[in-house]
Amino acid sequence: MSKVDLHLHTTASDGKHTPAELVRLAASRGLEFIAITDHDTIDGVAPALSEARKFPGLHVVPGVELSTDVPKGEVHLLGYFIDFEDEQFRAKLAEMRNSRVNRARKMVEKLGTMGMHVDWKRVQEIAGAGAMGRPHIAQAMLEKGYIRTTQDAFRNYIGHGGPAYVERDKLTPVEAVGLVLAAGGLPVLAHPFTSGDAEETIKELKTAGLVGVEAHYASYSIEQVNMLVGMAAKYSLIATGGTDYHGIDLTTETMVGGVDVPVQAVEELNNIAISRGLAKAFGRGF
Repeated sequence: MSKVDLHLHTTASDGKHTPAELVRLAASRGLEFIAITDHDTIDGVAPALSEARKFPGLHVVPGVELSTDVPKGEVHLLGYFIDFEDEQFRAKLAEMRNSRVNRARKMVEKLGTMGMHVDWKRVQEIAGAGAMGRPHIAQAMLEKGYIRTTQDAFRNYIGHGGPAYVERDKLTPVEAVGLVLAAGGLPVLAHPFTSGDAEETIKELKTAGLVGVEAHYASYSIEQVNMLVGMAAKYSLIATGGTDYHGIDLTTETMVGGVDVPVQAVEELNNIAISRGLAKAFGRGF
């Protein structure tokens, strides 16, 4: 099992575990480096850092995952060593979360026209206080028996290009990189193959300030991982990785620490963070 997992979600967005629970889970599985990367929110970072003080061998990187749309797919951007107290960044994230709610409601309405009557109040209950996302709709669909796994919802209905898919208010990938940089973070391209053209996306975002590529990812084959590691080397980027763990559907998800992510990825990210004064600012230098 890996000692590193740089892509984890909590109840602050669409994960099952609270930040404190996720930290305890990671510690129990022997991890040494994790990143809290909730969708369009950094509300889970502070409680995770607080809980991590109980586990001296576990380092928590403040992070976020930003969602953008492109014509042929989706581009998600991870930001590491984010200044989670930056008020301008928080305000922008609040706007993005409001967009998530409007989008989710429209998806539920589309599902209704297809004979899948998902209760909007139930979706809200599942989301709780976290940033609303498609996994919450998928969970409500699963409860109603419309699908067999939450992945079925994305594959057949609410994934990009699906009959119930609704686009969000646009934030371009380049704008997302700029947003992370402005908040003092290090931008990394998440699961690059969802972008449609991974290499073209990497080239464009490298120019904008990208520092890494999530090459080691739960659903990627050895061939895909090697391809992305090669692209990272070609464009002088760090090959990072993580499970993208939510904890909602354990029949299909990879458990925390279940992806072999090299410790070198953390060391390289940390070196950049230190050089920019980020790791020192949070007192989390490795």
